[in-house]
Amino acid sequence: MSVFNLPDLGEGLTEAEIVEWHVAEGDEVVVDQHVVTVETAKATVDVPCPFAGTVTTRHGEVGDTVPVGSPLVTVGGESGSAATVLAGARQYREEERAGAKLPTGDAAAEEGSGAVLIGYGTGAGSSKRRRRVVRPAGRNTSTPPAKNDYPAVHAGPDSRDSRDGVGAVRVISPIVRRLAREHGVDVAALPVARQGEVVRRADVEQAINGAITPDERPDIASTPVPATSERSPQRIPITGIRRTIADRVSQSRREIPDATTWVDADATELVAAKDALKAARPDAGIGILPLMARITVAALQRFPELNATIDGQAQEIVRHRAVHLGFAAQSPRGLVVPVVKDADTLSTTELAAALRDLTARARAGELSPAELTGSTFTLNNYGVFGVDGSTPIINHPEVGMLGVGRIIERPWAHEGQVALRRITQLGLTFDHRACDGGAAGGFLRFVADAVERPVVMLADL
Repeated sequence: MSVFNLPDLGEGLTEAEIVEWHVAEGDEVVVDQHVVTVETAKATVDVPCPFAGTVTTRHGEVGDTVPVGSPLVTVGGESGSAATVLAGARQYREEERAGAKLPTGDAAAEEGSGAVLIGYGTGAGSSKRRRRVVRPAGRNTSTPPAKNDYPAVHAGPDSRDSRDGVGAVRVISPIVRRLAREHGVDVAALPVARQGEVVRRADVEQAINGAITPDERPDIASTPVPATSERSPQRIPITGIRRTIADRVSQSRREIPDATTWVDADATELVAAKDALKAARPDAGIGILPLMARITVAALQRFPELNATIDGQAQEIVRHRAVHLGFAAQSPRGLVVPVVKDADTLSTTELAAALRDLTARARAGELSPAELTGSTFTLNNYGVFGVDGSTPIINHPEVGMLGVGRIIERPWAHEGQVALRRITQLGLTFDHRACDGGAAGGFLRFVADAVERPVVMLADL
């Protein structure tokens, strides 16, 4: 018997919640097969098992929270010969990178694992059976994990392996697999999968839109819902990302003596600059958020008191030389804060590309824990929700957050006359332990001046 414990998923995370099991007790598994989807405080992760054999015990049910190092599944003796296990492992890895050219011959036999976990290794195989040994590994929180460390979830049981012996269904990308799962499409039942071809996004979309006849899709059993009064209150457990958010904001409110200051700013010239950049560099995708990020980085370099965190145990203010800019983003899991690392070293075009990439992957639920950790200051563009202002809760343990409201036309005194101008409200919430009103006010005034006269800011960049 081999007991697979929940591995260290990185970034100092100590527990994870079971979201979905991909195997049942009695199922046969191969090396690197994803057995469970778990949700940590940072991301949803599919966990591959480093053992092959028969699942004898699942240690936990959906919704249970499992500490790192606790048993996850128990796997019985290897099924079949060692050659069969290695072949199954290679087939499973082929599914996750469908369309890629796989090594053949001896190279294939010696190929390493495509889903390495911290604390586990699934290295080169051999023709002989060997026991896999769990080895502790050091953490590296500075380098984001490879994308293959967080493969996509499965659309259904038949997408893990075929019950008729054909082999695992190949899907062009994890995004397509997730799309199929979200719409209840069994990729194994699609005609292209039956023909042994790679399932592509268009195939899944056809199934979603009804282009494939009903008999080509699996029947989706409806889950009985207990009869309750329509007026009865609904109780929603605070779990997963919602619990993490609740813990963080509660900690911030308990520990941080925050204060908020705000100012209205004429953003007419900023909008004009955005339009000019869009016309001159349409491929760069520079919008208001990248420009505000550029201004925020410049302000943090002018007022380093706000590019800091508080070390509560050591009772120290830690001022950071590098600017790791977090920004609030909505995702299917709730509010997350992706981080643009070393934002002070990036051009405006590079900032725009980084923000665009992180936002897209946040909405797709594909960000890794490393990409949601380590910010030194947070920019919150709540204007996208059509509101003017807010008094946000600081992202603990940071010491400040800049909020940007919507940009709307308002009567404004301009050059001695009242005119319609594009006005926005800027708000800064700061930790009074790290700085006083002078630094906070200076920071916000710098931001407002840059918004009103963005060209002048270029002199200091």
